[in-house]
Amino acid sequence: MEYRTLGGGGAAVSHLALGTMTFGGETDREGAFTQLDTFLAAGGTLVDTADVYTGGTSEEIIGAWLADRPADVTERVVLATKGRFPTSGEPNGVGLSRRHLTRALDASLTRLGVDAVDLYQVHAWDPWTPIEETLAALDSFVRAGKVHYVGLSNFTGWQLQKACDTADAMGLTRPVTLQPQYSLLVREIEWEIVPAAEENGLGLLPWSPLGGGWLSGKYQRDTVPTGATRLGENPERGVERYAGRNAQQRTWDVIDALQRIAEARGVSMAQVSLAWLAAQPVVSSIILGARTTEQLVDNLGSADLELDAAELAALDEASDPNAADYPYGVPGEQQRSRKLTGGR
Repeated sequence: MEYRTLGGGGAAVSHLALGTMTFGGETDREGAFTQLDTFLAAGGTLVDTADVYTGGTSEEIIGAWLADRPADVTERVVLATKGRFPTSGEPNGVGLSRRHLTRALDASLTRLGVDAVDLYQVHAWDPWTPIEETLAALDSFVRAGKVHYVGLSNFTGWQLQKACDTADAMGLTRPVTLQPQYSLLVREIEWEIVPAAEENGLGLLPWSPLGGGWLSGKYQRDTVPTGATRLGENPERGVERYAGRNAQQRTWDVIDALQRIAEARGVSMAQVSLAWLAAQPVVSSIILGARTTEQLVDNLGSADLELDAAELAALDEASDPNAADYPYGVPGEQQRSRKLTGGR
């Protein structure tokens, strides 16, 4: 397992993280305990959850596991959670207001059974709350010792930049990470979000690195899957999502490229997908979202897999989101280049 800094912070984290959205739902308590034990045994340290995962049950399961394991095991855990989405039906039970975040964090700490979390992330932008209020609340959590680092999740490029600029201007705690959706099938964040994160020293914590299972090779062309898949969580929505991905030739170009490299290396397609993501700029840790321990073990097998330049180039080409038009194509490359040309 490789260890990297938590974005601009000094804390070290494993470059593979354990996502726990399935805990208490698709993964029962016993299975969750096994996943946590397996992850720690493989050298993993970063465990990511959120207050809305299975209505708080994910945090409760992690808290029970922490209480059940010896200190020499649990002290290795870098614990991350998130707040933003509804935790009650009342008007102030949602959002990034000081009122909601204060209550949400205290509730998370209670469920987790800890005095502080290492990384507290705002789960998404809140258009109704001034970012100044949100950042001031997060800063107060750090000063109170309840939070060690602050992060963002699902922010756009301009939202990320505004948060960082506002924190700097007000002398408040600065975010160190951004948690976006990122995979071989979702590379559009490279147009603005990744450059903004890199410019501001934020590390990326990609979620859904296997594209909801597509990049593991579980889906077949023109065959709607059934059974225990992410599509099964909401069958109607799942079929719609499958149809969209299935209709894109790029999806199958990526899968074909993955399959060729995986077969040549004697590894799984999922491992190749994760190795590609680990090689991308400013990635601090990749959030694995396994439903079963077997899936987690396979994902962890990517820890020591390093793709060569030709393999990375083949995957880049197959997964190119085709930003050929202004302002992201050739004009964008010219703007990002530091080389002076006659067309300056």
